[in-house]
Amino acid sequence: MAKRQKLEQNKQEKSYSLLARSLLTGFIGGLIWSTFGFFMFYFNFSSVSPASFILRSWLDAKWTHEWLGNIISIVVVGVISIVVALLYYMLLRKRHSMWVGTMFGIVLWGLVFYILQPIFPNIPDLRELGKNTIVSTFCLYVLYGTFIGYSISYDYNDTIIRGKDLKNNTGKKQR
Repeated sequence: MAKRQKLEQNKQEKSYSLLARSLLTGFIGGLIWSTFGFFMFYFNFSSVSPASFILRSWLDAKWTHEWLGNIISIVVVGVISIVVALLYYMLLRKRHSMWVGTMFGIVLWGLVFYILQPIFPNIPDLRELGKNTIVSTFCLYVLYGTFIGYSISYDYNDTIIRGKDLKNNTGKKQR
C-alpha cells in the first residue's frame, strides 16, 4: 500500500482554477499574437507594430525603435491581454463557439483602431492606413480573439463536463 501511494502515476497534478488558467491564456495569447504583430511590421505587412501603440505613442526615445522597445511592448501587450481575457471570462466564457471569439476579435480591432485611436497619436487615422495594414491587423485581431475566446470557452466547458463526470463516478461508487 505504501508503494502504491509513492508511484508517480498515482500522484494528483496541482490544479489551477479556471480563472487563473484563463488569465494565463490571456497573457500567453498577448505574447504570441503581439510577436506575430511585430513580425508583420518587420516584414512590411503592416505599418504599425506593438511598440507603435505601447511606447512610441507616448515616448520619443531612440530605444523605442530598437529591439528593447519591441520586447518591452510585447510583454506589456501580454499584461494588457490579461485584462482582455478577464473581460472575456466574465462576459462570454459560457459561449462554446469559435465564432464568438472571432467576433470578439473583430470588436477589439474596431475598439483599438476606431474608438481608441485618438489616444494613440503615433498611429494614423483608419482612413490614412494602407490596405495591407488594415487587412493584416484585422486578421491578427481575429486570430487573437479566436485564440482567447475558444481557449477560455473550451476550458470552461471541459471543466464543467469533468465536474459532471466526477459527480457521476463518485455517485456510482457510493451505491
